[in-house]
Amino acid sequence: MSARRIPGFTLIELLVVVAIVATLLMIATPRYFRNLEKTRETVLQQDLVAMRDAIDHYAGDKGRFPENLQALVAERYLKILPKDPVTGAADTWVIVDSDDPEMPGIRDVRSGAEGVGPSGTPFAEL
Repeated sequence: MSARRIPGFTLIELLVVVAIVATLLMIATPRYFRNLEKTRETVLQQDLVAMRDAIDHYAGDKGRFPENLQALVAERYLKILPKDPVTGAADTWVIVDSDDPEMPGIRDVRSGAEGVGPSGTPFAEL
């Protein structure tokens, strides 16, 4: 009697494929997370530029700084108050008040996130 072979993959072939896929994942995963962190830092920088620009426009138009960040939204200098991409919340922004007693209000805004970004700059100093 001759043994009939059933077509299919052997265990060795399957193990080789699994090893190749695992190796590719080990290479790609760290790069993915590194790029994700760079993206968060870039979005944070863009959000800060937009909010600082809105504060400057508000001060130029009104002759005073806004009392809070919601005033920028209420007066339509911003569509919405952006979320801090690092903390994931809109209420973690750190407000820098004006030193000028003639123009009180918010002079600047910074991230409330702790830690250092991929560029080596602390999030609070961006």
